[in-house]
Amino acid sequence: MATTEHPPPGRLRAWMLEGLSDMGKGHVQQGQQAEAEQQHKGQPWYRVMCLTGVDYFSTLGYQPGIAALAAGLLSPIATIVLVIVTLAGALPVYRRVADESPHGEGSIAMLERLLSFWQGKLFVLTLLGFAATDFLITITLSAADASTHLVENPHLNSALHDKQMIITLALVALLGAVFLKGFLEAIGVAVALVGVYLALNVVVVIVGFWHVATAGHVVTDWADALTAEHGNVLAMVGVALIVFPKLALGLSGFETGVAVMPHVKGDAGDTEETPTGRIRDTKKLLTTAALIMSVFLIATSFITTLLIPEKEFEPGGQANGRALAFLAHEYLGSAFGTVYDISTIAILWFAGASAMAGLLNLMPRYLPRYGMAPHWARAVRPMVIVFTLVAFLVTWIFDADVDAQGGAYATGVLVLISSAAIAVTIAAHKAAQRGWAIGFAVISAVFLYTTVVNVIERPDGVKIGACFIAGIILVSLLSRLARAFELRVTSVTLDPMAERFIRDMASRKLRFIANEPDQRDKAEYRDKIEQIREDNDLPGEDFVFVEVTVLDPSEFEAGLTVRGEVLHNRYRVLTLESSSIPNALAALLLHTRDTTGCLPHIYFEWTEGNPFANFLRFFLFGQGEVAPVTREVLREAEPDRSRRPRVHTG
Repeated sequence: MATTEHPPPGRLRAWMLEGLSDMGKGHVQQGQQAEAEQQHKGQPWYRVMCLTGVDYFSTLGYQPGIAALAAGLLSPIATIVLVIVTLAGALPVYRRVADESPHGEGSIAMLERLLSFWQGKLFVLTLLGFAATDFLITITLSAADASTHLVENPHLNSALHDKQMIITLALVALLGAVFLKGFLEAIGVAVALVGVYLALNVVVVIVGFWHVATAGHVVTDWADALTAEHGNVLAMVGVALIVFPKLALGLSGFETGVAVMPHVKGDAGDTEETPTGRIRDTKKLLTTAALIMSVFLIATSFITTLLIPEKEFEPGGQANGRALAFLAHEYLGSAFGTVYDISTIAILWFAGASAMAGLLNLMPRYLPRYGMAPHWARAVRPMVIVFTLVAFLVTWIFDADVDAQGGAYATGVLVLISSAAIAVTIAAHKAAQRGWAIGFAVISAVFLYTTVVNVIERPDGVKIGACFIAGIILVSLLSRLARAFELRVTSVTLDPMAERFIRDMASRKLRFIANEPDQRDKAEYRDKIEQIREDNDLPGEDFVFVEVTVLDPSEFEAGLTVRGEVLHNRYRVLTLESSSIPNALAALLLHTRDTTGCLPHIYFEWTEGNPFANFLRFFLFGQGEVAPVTREVLREAEPDRSRRPRVHTG
């Protein structure tokens, strides 16, 4: 929509809002066009796998230790249960999500399509709260674990043993600085980090198995201890199933894998509507990452359980949060151990980059479109500052403790996976795929059970998630309230008949009558004209009626299509469909002014009732006191009073 030009922003503001994209209008402003084109070209799937892998694979830095704390001697068996759930549950679910939502929105977009109006928006905001929990805790937990590896290094422990909080905050700030500088494509860095990290882990695993094999009593002692503690195999499996929810961090990475889908190159013939190659290659990405991680999870849980004394896994122990690093130092020497620590610190820190990219991909797709965030929320740099400050707060609340953040992280991961499983179950049911629907329903039940158990055992996770949800909903509603009178129509399109009406009136005087359609019979239009003429002391009948039908009042931005028709061989009527009557009328008036060069006039009758109640009707349902709100929308959109369309109320 054309409005009066605002003065150019200052240098700082211009830098902060550089590349501000308007997703609701489907374009990117000049200055980021080359970046958008580069992103559109994409990268081979195996390189993009490393981008999501910095999140997924980096969990090896702490997952074996968490498994040992949760399951003790049963850690390898519990990890096998985790791998089965990964390969038979999470992987099929997210392969289906890639089919249904190939543009990086994930399962949230699938569920959004099932619900409309305000209940749909509130449901999406709730899921966004858990997504924020997942991604933000990924940033803070990974930074905390990176600082743990740094502090626990034998060469640095004496100098840094009480500096973990400062180091963690510095790592979070450094991550934010990377994005403020202008983060476009970290895939090259991710490939190097993942390649080196996995190679070092292969060395640690091989050496670990060598020590297990050469010290035969280790396996025997472990088996004897298991039998003495649990009795038989069935009891072991039962206990492993019970403790499985505590290992849920090993499922992280799937949501990030879908979030980075837009970076996958796909085929030359792919289109935005049907990116067949991108979907196929994303499935390869998800499957390959899951298989690699499954092998590492089983191998590392086995060697850490057998080779590390149980007391070392506990808080204060040398293997707490860094089991593989402990083995690297113990069996490969201080030099290799330090190299391993550096690699682990780097990938854990960069796991936060993957999560930040997920946040920057997800939040601007929903909140600004709902009118529940300022327009600048579509720009990268302001959002980076917001997310970094929130990460500082979370780090301070949890005292940079990896174990303390595990519950919140697991809750975010499990809620998102559960919602994805439910979404694909519904999609399979709607597609009449009975077998897949039953299978996905079983997977959904497993993840819902896991989520509930995790919440019961670690309620701090859902409390943190609830704080994020409450914060997002509160800020969103306040933002929507602040933007209530903003012109939200992204474009106006007139059909030939509507253009003919306006072109004909432009030669005389543009006069519109706002009419709430009832019976739409001849008497309704005749009486309306008589009332407007009497209230405003106007001659003649040279008017065009404008009728707006409210569709989904919870929507904020949309295009406007105007259709013209002649009723009863006499009355010209323009019909519009919109989420808000005042916004639709204001957009039509401004468009008419811009295309004809004439100032249009519109005539209303006052709405009866309490003004505050009418405002709430407008805010929630797009109706209410239409006349003054239309005038206020016009006033905000067009500051120049001489160019503002005229509003008359009688």
